[in-house]
Amino acid sequence: MPDLPPLREVIAKHGLSASKALGQNFLFDAQLLDRIAAIPGDLNGQNVLEIGPGPGGLTRALLKAGAQVTAIEMDRRCLPALAELSEAFPGKLTVIEGDAMKINHGELMQGRPFHVVANLPYNVGTALFVDWLSGEQWPPQWASLTLMFQQEVAQRIAAKEGGGAYGRLAVLAQWRSEAKLAMKVHRSAFTPPPKVMSAVVHVTPADAPEGVSARTLERLTEAAFGQRRKMLRQSLKSMSGALEALEEVGIDPTRRAETVSVKEFVALARALS
Repeated sequence: MPDLPPLREVIAKHGLSASKALGQNFLFDAQLLDRIAAIPGDLNGQNVLEIGPGPGGLTRALLKAGAQVTAIEMDRRCLPALAELSEAFPGKLTVIEGDAMKINHGELMQGRPFHVVANLPYNVGTALFVDWLSGEQWPPQWASLTLMFQQEVAQRIAAKEGGGAYGRLAVLAQWRSEAKLAMKVHRSAFTPPPKVMSAVVHVTPADAPEGVSARTLERLTEAAFGQRRKMLRQSLKSMSGALEALEEVGIDPTRRAETVSVKEFVALARALS
């Protein structure tokens, strides 16, 4: 294992500071980073995609775990620090300069299965997550998602019906995947400390229910939770066939979206598909 300088020294050497515009918050605690890298399981020899590595704190932990890491970073200030890390782990780290929202991750990973492990920038985290969960192709190319979010977003992903946190993210994350809140991270662990607490979510693919179009489910949840305080008969009336589907699967149209379970949304989407 290469003898690396402390991350704080690397940041000072390269004059780096977290960019608020890019949603950056740096983690320095090596033990904490090692714990995050361990959540997906044994990564030795596994392909890992990391989004927004910044100066490379989590990247170090992934490389120490034996992963083959491809990192996408759009902040070119961080590239020299990542280049040094690449030199310390020859052939183990590939750094791509660019916007992760505009890159086809499957093509980048050359069709190979991969794990996604990332302390996601707050300003693009949810959009990337929804993109990974979307599409008709299933199982996906990714083998697991281990992602740092604001704690409020993480709780929404793992929420069950009936609570205020339950919504579209929960349904999209759970209808053909297993999603759990893996660990909480105190705001004081970051530099600079964000205003909110954070948490790591771990998602693994499960069997997709038969006869259900992913696009139909996405449209259904978008309509249902777009007006979450209204009854389903009101929020879904603009969606062709939705009211008939409610009757077909036996869901009371006076219920609100937050009371409808993931299984019930799947049944509705199947009827509409």
